[in-house]
Amino acid sequence: MPRKSQRRVLVIDVGGSHVKARVSGRREEREFESGPTLTPRQMVARLRQLTGDWQYDAVSIGYPGVVVHGKIVTEPYNLGRGWVGFDFRKAFGRPTLLMNDAAMQAIGSYEGGRMLFLGLGTGLGSALIVDGTVAPMELAHLPYKGGRSYEDCVGDRGRRRLGPKKWRRTVATVVEQLSKALEADYVVIGGGNARKLKKMPKNARLGNNEFAFLGGFRVWRKSSLRI
Repeated sequence: MPRKSQRRVLVIDVGGSHVKARVSGRREEREFESGPTLTPRQMVARLRQLTGDWQYDAVSIGYPGVVVHGKIVTEPYNLGRGWVGFDFRKAFGRPTLLMNDAAMQAIGSYEGGRMLFLGLGTGLGSALIVDGTVAPMELAHLPYKGGRSYEDCVGDRGRRRLGPKKWRRTVATVVEQLSKALEADYVVIGGGNARKLKKMPKNARLGNNEFAFLGGFRVWRKSSLRI
């Protein structure tokens, strides 16, 4: 096995609409559709088929749900069942690191200080990094307004319900509120819907889904980041 800093890492970004994969040392990204019936066993089978010609020594998985001490503790909202307790290390036959998908993208986006990451996708991902310590959060399902959660208002359902103009205003308000409440030095907005914002809210910059893969690579390197 190569030294930790030299490992070839397969990074898997699990989303509510797609599963994306990339291996270190290659720019190519491969993906397939996910959806509300996708189980972890099905995901592994598809990935092994899709990446059969790739060589890798370790795996990083960004999961759209709660991960504590490297273990999935809640089933996902937007996928099938069976994720809690699934043995990904055994399934892939490689050392495997599991983390919240927003935390993985946050790690790839981090430039020091106190950073809040918000992922605008099918739902709402969130993570806070404070001086190198990563704190995944579950802000999505907290109540926000009118009996709806943050995710209901700024996630994809909210965008479709509110329409683009009102959705952008809502995102700006949410970013401002959370930035102040969490005393963030800066906010990174990522996820598939981030580019649908015409301008970035105050104190925020646009992320990039590429940073999810960078985060998956970074966690296997010697780093000051603490997960």
